[in-house]
Amino acid sequence: MCYFLYLATPLTLSEVRSMMLPAGLSAHAVDSVERAVLRELHPAGQLVLRLLVGACSCDLIRSRGATPREDERDLRERYRRLGLSREATLRALEIHRVGPVQRIQPQGGWPSAIAGFVAEHARNAGPTLYFLDFSPGPRLTLSSPPEPTVARTVADVRGRPESWLTESQPTLVT
Repeated sequence: MCYFLYLATPLTLSEVRSMMLPAGLSAHAVDSVERAVLRELHPAGQLVLRLLVGACSCDLIRSRGATPREDERDLRERYRRLGLSREATLRALEIHRVGPVQRIQPQGGWPSAIAGFVAEHARNAGPTLYFLDFSPGPRLTLSSPPEPTVARTVADVRGRPESWLTESQPTLVT
């Protein structure tokens, strides 16, 4: 289990990739089932993307520790509380570990880089839905019914880059 950040956007994948992504961040279109879930919450989001650093979005949400063991301590504890088996925990940690050994750390850190991306995206695309998920793999898990969507402005995101997103709560940035 890792964090995965999704966005529902009116832009195309190539538009998002070509003008806005900070170095080290990748965007991947999700399948039609996942797309339908977030488009129901934000119909203007014709495309739903998963934003990743490596194979998950954990770097965007939390700092990695100095050693893999230290870095994974919180994840292991969370998996234990969720009742994951040892095998499932190991599979989830493998997803978390995927990526270059020397990960890119943007100047100002990932929260600041994502806030910049969100601001630039809003300027080009208008209102966009973001969703932060914690799941066993890159597969959207939205509760039914979903948490109510919260609205944030670009100023909110820029002013609180570490805390504008709430796990499992759709966030519309205008």
